[in-house]
Amino acid sequence: MFIFFLIMILSLTLLLVSYFLSLLLEHQHRKFGSTSPFDHHGLASYPIIGCLISFYKNRLRLLDWYTELLSSSPTQTILVQRLGARRTVVTANPANVEYVLKTNFNNFPKGKPFTEILGDLLGYGIFNVDGELWSTQRKLASHEFSTKSLREFVVKTLEEVVQERLIPLLDEAAESKRILDLQEVLRRFAFDTICKVSLGTDPFCLDLSRPVPDLVKAFDVASEICARRGSAPVFLVWKMKKLLGIGSEKVLKKELKLIYGCVADIIQNKRKKLLEENDDDHGEKKWGSSDLLSRLLMAGHGEEVVRDMVISFIMAGRDTTSAAMTWLFWSLSENRNAEKMVIDEVEKVLDNGGAAAAALDYEALQEMKFLKACLCESMRLYPPVAWDSKHAENDDVLPDGTPVKKGDRVTYFPYGMGRMEELWGMDRLEFKPDRWFDESRAFKQVDPYKYPVFQAGPRVCLGKEMAFTQMRYVMASVLKRFEIRPVCVDRPVFVPLLTAHMAGGLRVSVAKRG
Repeated sequence: MFIFFLIMILSLTLLLVSYFLSLLLEHQHRKFGSTSPFDHHGLASYPIIGCLISFYKNRLRLLDWYTELLSSSPTQTILVQRLGARRTVVTANPANVEYVLKTNFNNFPKGKPFTEILGDLLGYGIFNVDGELWSTQRKLASHEFSTKSLREFVVKTLEEVVQERLIPLLDEAAESKRILDLQEVLRRFAFDTICKVSLGTDPFCLDLSRPVPDLVKAFDVASEICARRGSAPVFLVWKMKKLLGIGSEKVLKKELKLIYGCVADIIQNKRKKLLEENDDDHGEKKWGSSDLLSRLLMAGHGEEVVRDMVISFIMAGRDTTSAAMTWLFWSLSENRNAEKMVIDEVEKVLDNGGAAAAALDYEALQEMKFLKACLCESMRLYPPVAWDSKHAENDDVLPDGTPVKKGDRVTYFPYGMGRMEELWGMDRLEFKPDRWFDESRAFKQVDPYKYPVFQAGPRVCLGKEMAFTQMRYVMASVLKRFEIRPVCVDRPVFVPLLTAHMAGGLRVSVAKRG
C-alpha cells in the first residue's frame, strides 16, 4: 500500500507541476505576443509534459479534436507528445499512409509498444504480431476467403443464420411491437456467424431468450480496458495499475482468465472432435475439416498461438461488421431516399434472377452496387476501426517531410480522413452514396490509402470481401422485409475502442414493409 500511495502522490505532484508550468508559459506567450515555440499546427506542447494539458482537456472528444488539428495542418499531419508515452505522429495524408502501409512497409511493423498495449488480450494473434509468425498465420487464414469459400459461406452460414434466426427474431419484434437494441442483435448475429465459420462451433447467441455468453461479456470488458490504455492522458498510469494489480488492470486480469478458459475449452473440444471424425480403421488421420481452427491445429501451432489467433478472429469478426451495419441502418433512417434506392435495387436484382433468386446467392449480392456504395459511405464517416498504429524500426522521413525517429508511433486516422475537405470536398460530412460512382454510374475504385478502412498494402484485411458479402446479405434481407426506425431522436455517439460502436446501442422499432 505504501508504494501505491507513493506513486499516487508522485503522479498528482507531476500533474500539478505540469498545470502550473502550462499556465506560466501561456502567460508569457500572451505578455510578449508571441506564438508558442512548442506549438505544432495548433497543438500546444511544452517541455517535459508535452501536450498533456491539451490532451487531458480533450480526452472525451479525441476523435473530433484530432480531426480539427489535422484539418488545420498544411500537411494533414500532427505531432503528439505525451508524458510517459512514445512520440506519436498522427496523419490523415494519403501519401504518408501509403508510405507506411506499403512503400516502406518493413520499417513500420506493429512493433513492441503496440504488443505491450494489446498483448494481454491479443497475444500472438495475427493482429498483434510481425514477421514470420504474422506471415504464417496470414497464409493459413487466406484459405477462409477464397471465392469458393465465400459462395459456401452464403449458402451454408448466412442463409441459415439470417433466414432461420435473424428474420424470425425481427418478425416477432414487429408482431409484438417490441423495441430492440439493433446493435446488440447484430453483434449476437456476428458472433454466431464468426464462430460457425472460423471455429466450427455454434453458440446460438442470437437467441435473445438466452443470456449473453460470459465469453462475449468478457471480450467487451477486456477490449475496452486495453483500448483505454492507448488513449490514457498519462501513459504510465495503466502500467502502475498493472504492476500493483489494482483498478481496471485487476478487472482485466479476471476477464482474461475467463476468456482464456472459454477459448481453451473450444480448442480442446475441436481437437477431440477432429480425432474422433478423422481416425479411420488404420488409425490414420485424414483431417477433412475446413474451418480456420481445424487448419491451425493441423499446422501444429502451439496452444498459445492457436488461442491468440482464435481470440483475434472472434473479436474482428464480431465487432467490425456489426458496427458497420449498425451505423448504416441509422444513416439510412436519416436518408430515406437512399434507403428506397437500396430496396429498389434489391428487388430489381431478385426480379432479374427469377424464381431461382428467392434466396440471395453470391452472384446476386455482387450486383448490388448501390448497397455497397452505402456501406462504403457509412464506413467513411463511421469506420469500424477509427485509427491504427505502427512503430518505426529506424529513423525515417514521411513524404510530406515529417521526420520520424526510431521507436516513434505513427498513427493513420481513417475517422479523420473521412472528414478531410481536401480528400472528400465541401460535402464531406454528408451521407452521399453517389460519390462512389463515376459519371457512367460504374462503381468508382477509390485509392485505398485515401480510404484505409480495411488497411492497405501487405496487411490489407483478408476478410474484406467476406465482410462485404455478409453485410450486403444482411442489409438486403432485412430492408426488403422490414422498416427499421430508431426510437431516439438524439444523434448517436461514436465510441472508438479497439473497434468502434454506438454509445448506448441503437434502439429501434420494427415494422413489416408493405
